[in-house]
Amino acid sequence: MNHPDQTHALAVKNISKNFGGVHAVRPTDFVVPVGERRALIGPNGAGKTTLFNLITGELKPDSGEINIFGTDITRKSIQQRSRLGLGRTYQISQLFLELSVEENLFLAGKTSKKFGFQFAKPWKKYGDERKWASEVATQVGLENHMQEKVSEISHGMQRQLEVGMAMAMRPRLIMLDEPAAGLSPSERVILTGLIKNLPEEVTLILIEHDMEVVLGIAERITVMNRGSIIAEGTPQEIRQNQEVQDVYLGSSSND
Repeated sequence: MNHPDQTHALAVKNISKNFGGVHAVRPTDFVVPVGERRALIGPNGAGKTTLFNLITGELKPDSGEINIFGTDITRKSIQQRSRLGLGRTYQISQLFLELSVEENLFLAGKTSKKFGFQFAKPWKKYGDERKWASEVATQVGLENHMQEKVSEISHGMQRQLEVGMAMAMRPRLIMLDEPAAGLSPSERVILTGLIKNLPEEVTLILIEHDMEVVLGIAERITVMNRGSIIAEGTPQEIRQNQEVQDVYLGSSSND
């Protein structure tokens, strides 16, 4: 694998993780260029969620190295990774249900480097922060729902808000863990569209079991099975890969 540099949003080298002798992730290399839309797929127990958790810092690897944008983050905390530009919907999926859409986006945005927060400061004084929240709301199709309480918007809109909260933190690399889970067909179409329209400079990696969503978003697909990467390629190449068909596309079980 090439030495990690600024052309790589993510460069994972020889990463592995065992649980009680079970190889959840076998020694694996995984590289994603800056700005790419990458899907990570595989059957139940393939290791993709474990790999996600290693990258985001939820788990510590048994071996290997993880770099984002040329910086070694293998030993860094979740918070340190976030400050370097790594965002994940899982980390902020606990929405503030009794607050408005605007307030949720505001609170997510204040965690970015640019904005500070003072509890004594009047709400109306946060002009820049509220403007940023409005811009993000427009990106995820919620500009007309800013003052609505999150508990009163649809499940699909809550999913859109989760993506928006991740975007409000100004990430350079965003990781989405099954963003379309539980959505109706029409809601999946809306969510797929807004993910496709995220800023080009933001790198995207997603786990998603809905292959229509995957094929609608991903430029490249990485396939895992039994803790190892077994295939990588364009959606067309993955469709035609016999091993992938055997272990994944022909199976209805996924995580």
